[in-house]
Amino acid sequence: MSSIPQWPPELSTLQLESLTLLATTYALSHGLLYLPVASPQPPVPNSAIHAPLSLFPSPIPRKIFQKAKKLQSIYNVLYARVAMDTDFLDRIMGAEVGVGRVDEFVGRLWKGWKEIRDQGITQPLHLGLFRSDYLLHSPSPGEPVSLKQVEFNTISSSFGPLSQQTAALHSSTHYYHLSPYLKAENFPSNTTLSGLAAGLAEGHKAYGVPDARILFVVQDGERNVFDQRWLEYELLEKHSIHITRQTLSQLTTSASLDPTTSALIISSSTEISVVYFRAGYTPNDFTQPSHYDARFLLEKSRAIKCPSIPLQLAGGKKVQEVLAKPGVVEQFLKDQGQALIDEIRASWMGMWGLDDDDENLSSGDLVGDTTARRDPESEPAGLKRARDNHANLVLKPQREGGGNNVYKSSIPPFLDSLPPQERAAWIAMELIVPPQGLGNYLVRAGGGQAGAVKAEVVSELGIFGWALFGGEEKKVVKEVEAGWLVRTKGKDSDEGGVAAGFSVLDSIILVD
Repeated sequence: MSSIPQWPPELSTLQLESLTLLATTYALSHGLLYLPVASPQPPVPNSAIHAPLSLFPSPIPRKIFQKAKKLQSIYNVLYARVAMDTDFLDRIMGAEVGVGRVDEFVGRLWKGWKEIRDQGITQPLHLGLFRSDYLLHSPSPGEPVSLKQVEFNTISSSFGPLSQQTAALHSSTHYYHLSPYLKAENFPSNTTLSGLAAGLAEGHKAYGVPDARILFVVQDGERNVFDQRWLEYELLEKHSIHITRQTLSQLTTSASLDPTTSALIISSSTEISVVYFRAGYTPNDFTQPSHYDARFLLEKSRAIKCPSIPLQLAGGKKVQEVLAKPGVVEQFLKDQGQALIDEIRASWMGMWGLDDDDENLSSGDLVGDTTARRDPESEPAGLKRARDNHANLVLKPQREGGGNNVYKSSIPPFLDSLPPQERAAWIAMELIVPPQGLGNYLVRAGGGQAGAVKAEVVSELGIFGWALFGGEEKKVVKEVEAGWLVRTKGKDSDEGGVAAGFSVLDSIILVD
């Protein structure tokens, strides 16, 4: 990164105004859109704004970008295998000995899944649309930049289609020859829309009923609806697959199972091939018991779930932390070769559980084994280590969607207030240190000079992938790396979600 003398390039006031106008009009003309804030959203949208975006693409070393794409196939296989290992998930996320004991949301999902298993119901196949999120790590000046994983998402991995539009915006922009890097060969192609749609289409094909539809389970008042609609139109226009959109509230009355085939039927007549969850990843989506009933009814059906409950649980932060323990990831990737396993491990920061007894737990000492034998009032080594090193840490719960983590100086008072019985629901992770001195212009609808605000920034790279897996042989049927996104935020913002209001959509300029 030291080869970049300045980023972003200097702009005159006239250039800034011109580029901002170009960016916002391109976004509005090409479906790079968001619904404006409204409470509640009207049933029929009557206006739209451009999605938050950056004026320039952000620099990422070419070799690091290529490595992130290469790793995605290994991660696809890894999390598919975790989702198929029922005993492992029961120990880590279960409501009897794992995280589900102290995290009500995780516990409700796990209990529902166990009841379904106890009824002898198994999943025909699982489908995962994944996104592995990374930051560049540069802990000290002059040290080589490395790739470090923030998290792996197994449910509602959003902003793929809008990220493709953002990449198209940047690659088509005339930048006045402001930088030698801003040329065509340094803009990587982004085909995330077709990549993600192909995964859903593969699940539909595997179901085997051509006239069935794919069900999108969506949130009430969803503002990121255009990102979802791009997928819907791609499936219809390129794969001749129709989509049905329903909220959990609607599904409480519209969904039923065929008593003979266990087919999922919507509104008495529409058979569903794939259930694609763009909701259901947060307890805020389950505001009444009937919402859980609807979720479990979908799970009981023979429709292919994206994700199934075990795959959703596999994306929990506690699973990420346990996989990083000595010998654990090797159990799942023994056929992939040590070199690839080493690359996976090199992408992780240090992690541990607040409830860990010892800082050097063996691979067999999973959360279910440790919590059962400890005095809950004593302070475990994992919590003490987090307190002592809080300035360089983030604490993460088992939540998705942004705005849930605890950082740095906020950690000690949080630990003081955290009930001992809830420690098992949290992990500590060493903070990634991004490169310093990179800036960009962040453009949000209605804000700043001509809508653009210059800021020192941090950019997060996400690589999409999908996997179809399971069946009687419990194997990965197919997996694909499916595109990428970049989200950029001001460097003083700890959180990174676009939907949560912290980041803007960005793209990549490759540098050597």
